[in-house]
Amino acid sequence: MDVDMRMLRYFVAVAEEGSLTGAAARLFVSQPALTKRIRRLEEDLGVRLFTRSRTGMALTEAGRELAARVPTLLDAWDEAVRATGRAARVLRLGFLDAGAVGAVPEAIAEFRRTRPGWRVELRQCDWSDPSGGLARDEVDAAVVRLPFPGQKRWAVRELFTEERGVLLPASHPLAESRTVDFKDLVNEPFVAADGETGAWREHWLAVEERDGHPVRVGAVTSRPDEWLGAVAGGCVALAPASAARFYSHPGVVFRPVRGILPSRVVLAWPRRQTPTPALDELLAAVVRRVSGS
Repeated sequence: MDVDMRMLRYFVAVAEEGSLTGAAARLFVSQPALTKRIRRLEEDLGVRLFTRSRTGMALTEAGRELAARVPTLLDAWDEAVRATGRAARVLRLGFLDAGAVGAVPEAIAEFRRTRPGWRVELRQCDWSDPSGGLARDEVDAAVVRLPFPGQKRWAVRELFTEERGVLLPASHPLAESRTVDFKDLVNEPFVAADGETGAWREHWLAVEERDGHPVRVGAVTSRPDEWLGAVAGGCVALAPASAARFYSHPGVVFRPVRGILPSRVVLAWPRRQTPTPALDELLAAVVRRVSGS
């Protein structure tokens, strides 16, 4: 019987979170998809792993036995993947948007000069995974924006902060303003990320700055082209200042916003016990080039 590693990671997330809802948010997957995976695992093993109730998911005796063994198995697999990458001399660096990447290409060039036999692959993730691929074990490190779900599971180094502004339809009455007060936006329909992105979604809806005022969601997107199209169609969206340089649409304008906190760009990587000198050198180069420290 073959069981893929992703299925086991899903099992561990449900076991640790104690609910499908919490595990789905942590993994950035839909709850129905997660439910299907857990049922498939139970069918493959021929046992019930969880007792389901209104209060959540409780491990059965068989589930507790599996939960005690799987983390060691996953750690060994992750180390095997890292060892394979080291042998192939490949590092994978995830990111979400060009504005956050900044001087990362220069850092990669610096790293290649000191380690000419190594290759660095930049992998862009869409906004359905604000961890930049870390949560799905697809990258060795990532340049991302805080906050994102599960961020305490990774080591984090702040690189810089960036002011947030707003993308408006070109025909919007506020499009003629040089700067917009956030209080003038609270009744607008906002473009939002998927609900499973949790704290990430709330940050880009400025939930903390609304003083309890409800959010109107006009569209849900996970890709820049959909995002800009939704704004051109009548929604508004908060965005980092760099969005004005990297993303354009004839029907969209960017304006600075007063009354909201800036975006924090960080370098994040797995907390690990096995030293990886090449990755440490790349991370150090990114910190030097991007944050200037």
